[in-house]
Amino acid sequence: MAKRDYYEVLGVSKTASVDEIKSAYRRLAKQYHPDLNKEQGNEEKFKEVNEAYQVLSDPQKRQAFDQFGHAATEGFGGGGPQGGYDFSGFGGFGDIGDIFETFFDFGGGGGFSRQGGGRQDGPRRGSDLEYQLTITFEEAAFGVEKTIQIQQLEACSTCSGKGAAPGSGKKKCSNCQGSGQVKTARNSLFGQFVSVAPCPSCQGSGEILENPCTSCSGSGRKSVLSELKIKVPAGVDDGAQIRYSGRGNIGERGGPAGDLHLHIRVSAHAFFEREGSNLYFERKVHFALLALGGEVQIKTLEGEVTLKVPAGTETGKIFKIKERGIQKLRGGGKGDLFVRLVGETPERVSGREREILQELLSLYKEKV
Repeated sequence: MAKRDYYEVLGVSKTASVDEIKSAYRRLAKQYHPDLNKEQGNEEKFKEVNEAYQVLSDPQKRQAFDQFGHAATEGFGGGGPQGGYDFSGFGGFGDIGDIFETFFDFGGGGGFSRQGGGRQDGPRRGSDLEYQLTITFEEAAFGVEKTIQIQQLEACSTCSGKGAAPGSGKKKCSNCQGSGQVKTARNSLFGQFVSVAPCPSCQGSGEILENPCTSCSGSGRKSVLSELKIKVPAGVDDGAQIRYSGRGNIGERGGPAGDLHLHIRVSAHAFFEREGSNLYFERKVHFALLALGGEVQIKTLEGEVTLKVPAGTETGKIFKIKERGIQKLRGGGKGDLFVRLVGETPERVSGREREILQELLSLYKEKV
């Protein structure tokens, strides 16, 4: 009996995305799974669906199937992405294996014996989480403690992360008989091919839940909105990243949690500019102060300080006020504050001011 087209088996178009193929497979696998549906003929349909998915879910095998049809996969049995192939009946014809691997771009070394697809019941580390936090300029300078809310996977409280309903456990997978693997033998012109892949029913663990937890649907994990208190150190700059170990999603099968990666965004200040741990500030003063000298109040992040201005200071001159900048992130004190004094010409003057300026201008002309 001729094999059906894999796209037809899954009920998807030839332009279907990976997600569409995966969704169709999950629906059909559940419909025809021998443990869930005892109707006669469902076991063969389940194997057919499994074979179609193993080919179409692999980009390289899918490309080969699109070009050559079933001839491209004949004897390979679909072979899952983590599966291996055990070729028998070839004697010393190892070079033929090299030809197949080059032609179909399966890789994995020369020869015809490739083993894989063992049990995969060990703990798996949880995935990392990303979070962007915006803080003020002052909070970045002095440090701050924040409470953030993140959506993350935690161990299900109903089943304590086991996935099974309270009072129940696991049983041997009937699809792979507890081995965690499924093997499919195919005959071809070159001999017999046996594909070995992780069992799709138990994901390679060899066991399935007797009664899945209704709270987490058997996954052992549940998505919750969590509050986390985090400390942002003084001196952090815009674009910095901080990693909080173990604050990500909880792992599968009791695996450790992933990490939380915090991306810092710092709001701009009204008049301070920052470069590393140093601050820069432009202060406008009356030109008479620059000419005669005197004192001027300068704003800093910690209040005002008095700056002494020598007589005859040119406009644009920069003064350094030590240790009035930003706390250095790795210790070692603070940066400095650099103040640029700019002479300001008044737009409006009173009668008396005008008299004084005219007298000053006359004296300047006589001097020149």
